[in-house]
Amino acid sequence: MTVTAPAGTLTGTQPYRWRWVALFVILAAEVMDLLDALITTIAAPTIQRELGGSNAMVQWLTAGYALAMAVGLITGGRLGDLYGRKRMFVIGAFGFTAASLLCGISGTPEMLIAFRVVQGLFGAVMIPQGLGLIKEMFPPKEIGKAFAAFGPVMTISSVGGPVLAGWLIDADLFGTGWRMIFLINLPLGLAAAFAAIKFLPEYRLSNATKLDLGGMLLVSAASFLLIFPLIQGREHDWPAWTFASMAASIVVFAVFGRYESARVRNGKDPLVVPALFRKRAFTTGLIAGLAFFSGMVGLGVVFNLFTQVGLGWGPLQAGLAGLPQAIGGVIGFGLAMSGLQARFGRGLMQVGSIVMALGAAVLALFIHLNGMQIGYWELAPGLALVGIGMGLTMAPFFDIVLAGVEPHESGSASGTLTAVQQLGGALGAAVLGTLFFNLLKSQMAFPDALQITIAVEIGLLAATFALSFLLPRFAREEGH
Repeated sequence: MTVTAPAGTLTGTQPYRWRWVALFVILAAEVMDLLDALITTIAAPTIQRELGGSNAMVQWLTAGYALAMAVGLITGGRLGDLYGRKRMFVIGAFGFTAASLLCGISGTPEMLIAFRVVQGLFGAVMIPQGLGLIKEMFPPKEIGKAFAAFGPVMTISSVGGPVLAGWLIDADLFGTGWRMIFLINLPLGLAAAFAAIKFLPEYRLSNATKLDLGGMLLVSAASFLLIFPLIQGREHDWPAWTFASMAASIVVFAVFGRYESARVRNGKDPLVVPALFRKRAFTTGLIAGLAFFSGMVGLGVVFNLFTQVGLGWGPLQAGLAGLPQAIGGVIGFGLAMSGLQARFGRGLMQVGSIVMALGAAVLALFIHLNGMQIGYWELAPGLALVGIGMGLTMAPFFDIVLAGVEPHESGSASGTLTAVQQLGGALGAAVLGTLFFNLLKSQMAFPDALQITIAVEIGLLAATFALSFLLPRFAREEGH
């Protein structure tokens, strides 16, 4: 390994001097990414009113960013191995900031969606570098504390992100309206980039091989062929090409798998290690994660459309309406960390998915009883339970799925799992958003359309619950 800064864990000398300052810089980048993943669910109706565009544009604001992140994350960590983690972090931070500026000055829906995709790609370059650097900067006795800092930061961002977005839109600072949700990244991004130049150590692998560009293109094409028709098909009344595109995505994913296997046989590094998919626990965990994150993100997109377009609430009101779910997520995560995870082990995913499904059912019941007269207090119980279940499910998820992965496979496995999380978000925005708009197009009332969408979310949670039963069994069979 080649290190161009005194990172103590790599050199065997004293730990890196500026490691805690560097951690703060890495956390700032995480906050930017989390905020930008959440804010458009609140801002989308306002953006649509001002810029125009179809209902598909509302879905693409979330799906475009998530899809770009999903594809880019598989490659992003590899770029750090090849060209240096500090260098790629700085490039990612500057690129993310520039893309945020372009989002903020966009004049058409097409421009905004394109720059959201660019934002997601640079985010995928920036985010993996921070996680890798933490492992190199901190000695073993401190690394747990370093990673523990992510929990509160992610929680605060998830709670504050939608509220901040709503406040910025309603405040209309300097007459910018919704544009400020992107422009606020300028000072944050520039500060993170310049602080990274000064405080992050440089690190890269001396034996890193070339990028798997062919694999990257194949997985990008397969993902696009799946997501694009799901979002655009409704507006064109589902012509034959939409189904042909989705069928083609399956073929391209299969070609991707064969291509990666061929690279391994030829002694080349693959984008994704094919052996991972022979581990039933890992593959089952990926499918469970795809179902879980699809439902979670998709319901968030639809719920914000219901509150703003259906109920006529402003962005700040809509952001505040989601607070019970965010606070519930904090509670659920806290309960898991305070002993429930140790008590239930892998069963905590099952408990969490049950609680989340119960919350969704309570939410649907109150919407059925109150209709368009529903208020904060009627929404709060169901959303709070959804949040608690979400926290309980997510707390053990990554450890459970990665438990059977060999050390030399951990980088590829982590990148693949995080990418599936993002792909699930894009898929959820596409599928649940399309379902919701189709129901409205058929003259169904907003409350009824939301109830049916919630029923689909409960179905996805049932799939997560069923698959979580298989995880321990497969893990035992594979010796973990």
